[in-house]
Amino acid sequence: MVRPSFRAAPVRVRVPATSANLGPGFDAFGLALGLHDDVVVRVDDTGLSVDVAGEGADDLPRNARHLVVRSLRAAFDALGGQPRGLQVVCANRIPQARGLGSSAAAIVAGVVAARALVLGGEEVLDDSALLALAASLEGHADNAAACLLGGLTVAWTEGGSVQALRLEPVGLAPVAFVPSNRSSTARARRALPAEVPMSAAAANAARAALLTQATTGRGDLLFAATEDRLHQAARGATMPRTATLLAKLRADGLPAVLSGSGPTVLVLAAEGADLPSYAGKTWQLMRLPIDSAGATVLPLHG
Repeated sequence: MVRPSFRAAPVRVRVPATSANLGPGFDAFGLALGLHDDVVVRVDDTGLSVDVAGEGADDLPRNARHLVVRSLRAAFDALGGQPRGLQVVCANRIPQARGLGSSAAAIVAGVVAARALVLGGEEVLDDSALLALAASLEGHADNAAACLLGGLTVAWTEGGSVQALRLEPVGLAPVAFVPSNRSSTARARRALPAEVPMSAAAANAARAALLTQATTGRGDLLFAATEDRLHQAARGATMPRTATLLAKLRADGLPAVLSGSGPTVLVLAAEGADLPSYAGKTWQLMRLPIDSAGATVLPLHG
């Protein structure tokens, strides 16, 4: 592979928050939400500079361990070589470690920015390869697919290759209940059982199939379609406040799900739904429109 040529001008990438699983769609479904991180990357003559503002500014590393930098490096390797230096500026709005895809956003921002900084980068790393790289860095493709493509996505692996289908959600007005406490995705995954009953697997298969219809025009099916029997109960045992809120919302007939591995709860609400009374003083209520654009390279200003 010929060593790449890099653009002198900086690149700005905007990436959306995402919610994975959506109840029964474990490790497959993802929804892009209208809350964004912005990353500006410039190729420099030497060294590495990392600046972080907003969410995570007090504790994210400002060196090669930063996830955006690691993702940039992985993408540059795939594109044929590393630049001599990098300047990275992150403006973060997505809450960290809350189940809203902050890690996927950082990874996608890095790989998209790297491709945009390489002349002819899209010819070397096409959209399918970009998704595969982001999914490999993330560990699974659900959040990565939604962050890259926007809208509602279903991701799967076929013959060792990551695939994703983008759907157009209709009539949804997602509302996130975001707590102050964080949760580790790795810890939440360790809480999952190694095996599940066949009846639970069959129920989830039916609900996941139903979810594709419920989110694309059959809003009357949303409550049934968001029932889960695979992962939420096990994860909820490690997050009692989240489990309590989720149970209360569903007891009142609302299509509430654990957002990713939690602790955020997402309600796939109909437009105009009255939900503030559930938040109290414990939860930050965020009404998040669906993001239809996905990861976007934007002008540096504006």
